[in-house]
Amino acid sequence: MATNKVLFAVSAQGVATVTLNNSDKHNAFDDEIIAELKRLFTEIAQRDDIKVMVLASTGKSFSAGADLGWMKRMASYSYEDNLNDANLLAEMLYALNFLPQPTIAKIQGTAFGGAVGLASCCDIVIASNKASFCLSEVKLGLIPATISPYVVNAIGLKACRRYFQTAERFFADKAQQLGLVDEVVEPDALDHSVSTMINTLLSNGPKAVQAAKQLAFDVAYQKIDKTLLTDTSERIARLRVSAEGQEGLSAFFEKRSPAWQQALHSPASEK
Repeated sequence: MATNKVLFAVSAQGVATVTLNNSDKHNAFDDEIIAELKRLFTEIAQRDDIKVMVLASTGKSFSAGADLGWMKRMASYSYEDNLNDANLLAEMLYALNFLPQPTIAKIQGTAFGGAVGLASCCDIVIASNKASFCLSEVKLGLIPATISPYVVNAIGLKACRRYFQTAERFFADKAQQLGLVDEVVEPDALDHSVSTMINTLLSNGPKAVQAAKQLAFDVAYQKIDKTLLTDTSERIARLRVSAEGQEGLSAFFEKRSPAWQQALHSPASEK
């Protein structure tokens, strides 16, 4: 580990947990934390033993976005230095968004600025009803530039036209209406809800889950034509004849659990 501001653990079931651990600063992130997150996301993407990733944080806040000390340093940077710095953040977000494994964001408190980008890059977002969100950049004379592609995908253009400009704070129920949050639960139910979602994902074929995630990326907004029809037909045909597909179909018709579900009964431990 390059920093104790980001924690990393992998369970015996193949669940990776990446935890922002900078609670004294409300888990605000700087260039060091961004570099470590990018390194971890890159490693996770390359590991076949990791089936699910959870993005979490310690303390009361999920993340306050950019660290004030880092922002102060950036204010004195040249344009070229600022561009390089922004590129590092953009690359980290890209790595998170396109992780092959399913990702869950666990939001227990405030998520401001770039933290909204982190949530938008995750497949599933489960939030406490005490959580709040804010795209606060314009209050500082800035814009939510590097996170914008993911936030627009999460909540849509119309909502972004409002919240990018107003920097209004909104809460978990509104975030769910907008599509940023998938589930809103009581604070003491957050851990259980995340665990339930993890088990739901692990009960499915791991290769199929990753292929389904990639399918969503690849077919979104595409013209429904012969090329797309052929591509989707080829995808399902490959999976039907794959080892995992054959096991899943056999288990279904034989009325038994597929092999990958048996791993759910293995004792959990940290590697």
